[in-house]
Order: sequence, then C-alpha cells, then structure tokens
Amino acid sequence: MGWKAAEKLIRHWKILRGDNVMIIRGKDKGETGLIKRVIRSQNRVIVEGKNLVKKHIKQGEGHTGGIFSIEAPLHVSNVQVVDPVTGKPCKVGYKYLEDGTKVRFARGMNASGAVIPRPEILKERRKPRPASPGPKDTPIELVLEKTYDEKAGIGMPDL
Repeated sequence: MGWKAAEKLIRHWKILRGDNVMIIRGKDKGETGLIKRVIRSQNRVIVEGKNLVKKHIKQGEGHTGGIFSIEAPLHVSNVQVVDPVTGKPCKVGYKYLEDGTKVRFARGMNASGAVIPRPEILKERRKPRPASPGPKDTPIELVLEKTYDEKAGIGMPDL
C-alpha cells in the first residue's frame, strides 16, 4: 500500500469528513458508514470500520508486532452521500436558501431534495487555539495603541 498521488485532483469536494456515506463499489458494497478522513491529494476517503485490510507490523522498540486490521482508503467515486430522508445514496448539489445561506442538498434520481446538514465534527477544530499568548504573540496593549491620526498629524510620513 504505497503512497500514490492522483493524476487529476478533484477541485470542489462535495463529500466532507463526518458525512454518512454508502459504499457503491468494492467488497463492502451496500454498507454505510461515517467518513473518518479525507485524503485530497489522492482523491480518497477512509470510511469508519469499512474496507478492512490486514497489515503486518514488525515488532519494534516500545510496541509489539503482529497482524492488525486497518481501514484502507477508498476512491471517492466509490462512495456516495446517503440521503437523510430516503436513506439511499444520492448526488450532492449546492443551492442558496432565501436568507442567503449556502447549503448542500440531495439531488439525482430517487432523491428527496432535502438539505444535507453540515457534519457536527467540522465545527470543532482539530488543533485547538491556544488559550494563553505565546512568546511570539504581540501584547494587546501594543495592538490597540493608536499610531496614526490624520488631524493631529501623528504617524504621517515626511515627504
């Protein structure tokens, strides 16, 4: 399972991390699961608990070896988002609501046209923002200091 870059990358992804998808091709065809990870450089996704393969890991310092089952990536064309109303696989489209918000909706044959909600997992950050300022952060007093005033002539360049 070596790393291989995709020949033609998908520019606009419609499948997001945390989406409920159905596998439409492969050994797990017809099964549904949540997207665990999206690998955009390879046009692949990892679905939780699906497409399991055996991996032989050599024993090393600090860990034991053996044969482990891991989730292998699936090509994005082999999965489809599940329609939240019908429970069947569907294509994803984008539209704007009356209030101006952009939403994803189920489209295609036998699709309900219902809005597909944004996954909750995307609302939390993978790397949380630091609570305290670091050594390279500018102090708030310097940030809020007024350094330019047109009427008083403060901060004006000498021409």
